[in-house]
Order: sequence, then structure tokens, then C-alpha cells
Amino acid sequence: MRRLGVLTSGGDAPGMNAAIRAVVRTALHYELEVYGIRHGFHGLMHDDMVQMSSRSVGDIIHRGGTILRTARAEEFRTEEGKKRALAVLESRGLEGLVVIGGDGSFRGAAELAASGKVKVVGIPGTIDNDIPGTDFTVGFDTAVNNVVDAINKIRDTATSHERVYVVEVMGRHTGFIALSAGLAGGAESILIPEEPYDLEELCARVLSGYRRGKSHSIIVVAEGIEGGPVPPGRGCELESPGFKVGRYVQQRTGLETRVIILGHIQRGGTPTVLDRTLATLFGARAVEVLRAGRSGVMVGVQGQQVVEVPFEEVFARKKAIPHEVWQLANVLSLT
Repeated sequence: MRRLGVLTSGGDAPGMNAAIRAVVRTALHYELEVYGIRHGFHGLMHDDMVQMSSRSVGDIIHRGGTILRTARAEEFRTEEGKKRALAVLESRGLEGLVVIGGDGSFRGAAELAASGKVKVVGIPGTIDNDIPGTDFTVGFDTAVNNVVDAINKIRDTATSHERVYVVEVMGRHTGFIALSAGLAGGAESILIPEEPYDLEELCARVLSGYRRGKSHSIIVVAEGIEGGPVPPGRGCELESPGFKVGRYVQQRTGLETRVIILGHIQRGGTPTVLDRTLATLFGARAVEVLRAGRSGVMVGVQGQQVVEVPFEEVFARKKAIPHEVWQLANVLSLT
């Protein structure tokens, strides 16, 4: 292999830049040419790329977002779009491709790999942590820390005004962010798509806490409960799960209740040590995989080991929430 490309696709995640840096510098170490493809698969179809040097990835390991930018690419989902992407790869002489992104990005990567015309490796980069085959995805730890930091600040006001605060967090159709942040942030209740919940029981718990002398309550709600987040374009915040829960709690308990939707603030900021480290290990391993001639796999972490997982295995199952952790969060909130 003499030449490879790297792109970031889908939602941005803190640590993507660290992964890009590791891919570029590892490839250069082996005297390979590296091309950064801008704007994800859209940029690949339109030949929007630039040759990368060691200096082009200098001073980015601590930066959130992605220097290669990212975009959704509906055109790439079509057969014509894929053919166009493969034609660009061929014209540029790119024999390998590293795709940094989530489930949707991996499905596109898998189809390119299946063509047999290019070797493809995926790096899991998404704050949702919903990719099977890896304990953590790049960006998840930073997002959780952002949420916990917000909860800490909200708690000051909640205590001062003796209010209930409902904090809605991201996670698409999964509750990993809500569960981890709620546990670490000491939330009184955590609502996630994977576990059943009863709003009447929730209200009873809130009232019980106040009777025991609590001055406030923090309820963390995953955006994916009750049918998922607000559909694009509708934009009415009253339709969000957080506002539905908040209205219900206030009506049933009579307690002053406020709703905070953290939104995209969860994606931003300096990546944590864990995200930088994982991204660096993943980026370096991705290049090693390509050099070895392997393709159609994701690199991830299981325990303390960086592993390779075929895309077919990634797509074959859904990543499960640790039920025992959710149970523990409930036990601790009652003490």
C-alpha cells in the first residue's frame, strides 16, 4: 500500500482530530501518502481532498470537532453515489480508506469495502457510544463529562430555588450518555429508552425525596424515550421528551419544575484524556490493519485491548445498556 485516505462522517465527536492525527503520522512513519477527505462521503464523491503532512495535523490533538469537517451525504446512499466515490478513489490512487464515524458511516464504509476496489477500516467516533464490539467510542467520555459539568452547575440553582430540574441529554436511540452522566452526577432519576419507566412512580419518588428533606431533584432524560427526539424541521421544544416529563412532574407534584435541553453543547470542547488516548490508539491501529491487507473491519477496545471487529458483527446486534448499572443508579438515588 502506498496511498490512503481518511475522512470523518456523520455527527462530530471530540477526539476525531486526535484520530486523524494518529492516522496521518502513523502512515507517514511508514512512508505512505495520506489524503484528508473533507466533508465526509460528500467530499469523497466530489474529490474534495488534500494531501496531509505531519505539520497539517500539528496542534490539533486537544481540539474538539474535526479539521476535515463532516456532512451528511444522501447522494452517497445511492448506487450512483457509491460508484462516483469509488471512481474518485481510483483516480486518486487511494488503496486504503479510514472512516471515522458512527453506525451510518460504517454502513457506507462496509459497502465500499465490499466492492473489493479499496480496503476500508472504521474508527468508532460518536458521542452516543452505541456501536457494538467496542466498550467505548471516541467522543463518548467527553460528552458525558460535559453533561456532568452541566448537572453540577444546574444543581447549584436547583438547590437555591428548591426546584426540580429535568435535564434532557443526547444519545439518539440509546441511553448510554444519560445513564453514565446520571450516575456520575447523582441524579435522582434517569429515564432511558432501554428500560421501562412509570411517570407516576417518578413523581412519587420526587415527593418522597422532598419529604425526607431534599431541597431539589435532578431528573436526567435521554432524548430517545417516548418515540425519540423531535423530527427535523418541526422545531417545537414542547414536543421534546424533556418538556413532556417536566410538565407532567410539575402538574402531578405541584413542585416548580424547569427543563434544560443541553443539545449540541454536549459535542463540543476539549476531548478528555480517555478520548484522546482511544482515538490515538485506534488511528494507529487502523493504519496497521490496512498495511497488513485487511479490510471491512472496525477497530475498537474491549477491556484493555485494541481489537478488530468485522463490520458484519457490528451490524448484527445492538449494544446493550448494562442493566445492573441502571439498577445501581436507582438504589443510590433512594438513600
